[in-house]
Amino acid sequence: MAAPGNNIDPHELEAAFSLFTEASQQLSNAYAELQQQVLTLTGQLEIANGQLRRELDEKAALSRRLAILMERLPGGVVELDATGKVTMLNAAARSLLAPLAEGMDWSSFSTEHLQPGEADCWLYSHVRGVSRLRLVGSNVPEEACRILLVQDLTETWALEQSLAQHKRLAAMGEMAAGLAHQLRTPLATALLYAGHLARPQLGDVDRCRFAGKTVDRLRHLEALTQDMLHFVRGNTLDMEPIPLDDCLLEAVHTIEPQLEAKQLRLVFSPSGQAVKVLADRKALVGLVLNLLENAMQASGSESCIELSSCCASGFATIAVKDQGCGVPPESVERLFEPFFTTRKEGTGLGLAIVHSLIERFGGSISVSSVLGEGTEFVVRLPVLNDVSNV
Repeated sequence: MAAPGNNIDPHELEAAFSLFTEASQQLSNAYAELQQQVLTLTGQLEIANGQLRRELDEKAALSRRLAILMERLPGGVVELDATGKVTMLNAAARSLLAPLAEGMDWSSFSTEHLQPGEADCWLYSHVRGVSRLRLVGSNVPEEACRILLVQDLTETWALEQSLAQHKRLAAMGEMAAGLAHQLRTPLATALLYAGHLARPQLGDVDRCRFAGKTVDRLRHLEALTQDMLHFVRGNTLDMEPIPLDDCLLEAVHTIEPQLEAKQLRLVFSPSGQAVKVLADRKALVGLVLNLLENAMQASGSESCIELSSCCASGFATIAVKDQGCGVPPESVERLFEPFFTTRKEGTGLGLAIVHSLIERFGGSISVSSVLGEGTEFVVRLPVLNDVSNV
């Protein structure tokens, strides 16, 4: 007879077995689903790995190309870290900046070896001589570094110097031709007058007249030669602060007798301000006289010449205006060319010298002219002091 309490209800056992079977089936389904997800993720991972490998291969190829390009660049590339230490140089930089090397302090190296040159160049002294370099820096904030680009301008500078020399030689050739042309007429005239002086039957009055004309022609030759030398060599300028109105007044007093002899009137309108310009006083007076003489030669009897000055926006302006016959439009642009003149007795050097001097003073000159009404020259020179503070 079975012991009491050990009786198992078949229905409960069947129900428990059914639950166990159902749980086992769910676990089997979940495991199968998990295996499928693992297969899917494995496939996706293989695809992603393949893409990453391709990207890495492409980046490696790009890095190799960039490395080759960096080494073959004709310009130098220097990389500096946040402390200013050199972390990388390409082959051109090693050649241009030898003995610069990785790990060196750029600030110390540049202070020792580089000196400011003309324009934006740096002079680099080395065992082979002196190079002219252009340095351009750019910060890379994301990388906390700085990139320096180094360009060798030595050969370019040499070519520019050679070109400038050829231009000077060409100018000398043109000058020689112009000099022969300019000297021929007054020299022939002087020889003609001198020939008259040799005539024994010449009276004293005619002898004095021919002698005076000969001297005038010789003086004209001397002035022409002086202008030519002035244009070719230029004078050493004594640059100093010059009160502009005082300088203009000196020019006015110098030319007034000539204007009165030709019955011309000069109206001088100074700025009335304590304006100073950096210039050579004698040269500045001379260029103003040159402009006034041009106006005088272009003006008819009893006409008026205006000389004025003013200051605005950091520049002093000098204006010389006449009421002459004016200059043809096709000639206006050539007025400052050497040996170009619209006057029969002109040398073609006066305005060229004026233009050269004004450029040396850091200024500019312009001209406007109307046929039958007159011509105006306007000179602009930088001032040394602010008029509003005077």
